[in-house]
Amino acid sequence: MEPSGIVDDALIEKGVRNLESFGLRVKLAPNIRAVLGGYAGTVNQRLADLHGMFLDREVEGLWVLRGGSGGGHLLPHLDYELIRSHPKAFVGYSDTTSLHLGLLRGAGLVTFHGPVASSTFSEYSAGNLRAVLMEPRATRAFEGAKENAEKALQQKQFAPLTFRTGTAEGPLVGGNLAVLSSLIGTPFAPRTKGCVLFLEEISEAPYRVDRLLEQLRQSGVLTAASGVALGVFQKCDPPDSDPSLTLAEVLEAQFRDSKVPAAYGFSFGHIAHQMTLPLGIRARMDAAERTLTLLEPAVA
Repeated sequence: MEPSGIVDDALIEKGVRNLESFGLRVKLAPNIRAVLGGYAGTVNQRLADLHGMFLDREVEGLWVLRGGSGGGHLLPHLDYELIRSHPKAFVGYSDTTSLHLGLLRGAGLVTFHGPVASSTFSEYSAGNLRAVLMEPRATRAFEGAKENAEKALQQKQFAPLTFRTGTAEGPLVGGNLAVLSSLIGTPFAPRTKGCVLFLEEISEAPYRVDRLLEQLRQSGVLTAASGVALGVFQKCDPPDSDPSLTLAEVLEAQFRDSKVPAAYGFSFGHIAHQMTLPLGIRARMDAAERTLTLLEPAVA
């Protein structure tokens, strides 16, 4: 299904092949090819697909095809009681952050921040997702992808940064920084007290990243968390034409006085090798090692 941006047949076919590679049978939402500007149909069309898939007895999980924009339009109109009564796995990331946070607050649903159906799955991403969604254990530890550590030698956005060492525990909550920040002041803003907050970003200049983090700081979202795990912020370089802090300098300024464990470079975000993170599930983060350990199974 697609609650955000428009898709084409090539993207749909890629998504179907990906899901079938996990041994899944695929059912397309009726309005998946709908178009309204850059959105995947009207709000009512996207709502009908989402509600319909939660009600459909043949469907055991909903996997978003891509990101984009517009998922937040659905939040005030979702039937949270319907969803609470028909819990299913819900997978995606990027713009899907708004739905992850809305479903967690409104329905208490554990959802999965992981590759969209049309992603190009690496062995790390596929194995991590399979472990979280299909092979539940009482606890499960995840290290960062070796490929990301190798990229850090040449690509500065992959270079790890530790602002405060230590471990933190709590339910996982988070997602895309810009989308999460856009929910501040709404009924769907995340409650982060005692939670491990995870954040990722793409295509935002350092000054915009700084502004978004400052909004989270002043609203209490950052300071309430038990720990902060930052993924890889892709394409967040300063513009060539204007004076600017680097991304690393912005993050250092925002987190150098952190009172809780905080680090950058966890293996999630708009990257090829990414973890699948179940929102609402208790986890332990290790800031220095950049590892995450799930402390309970994410599925029954």
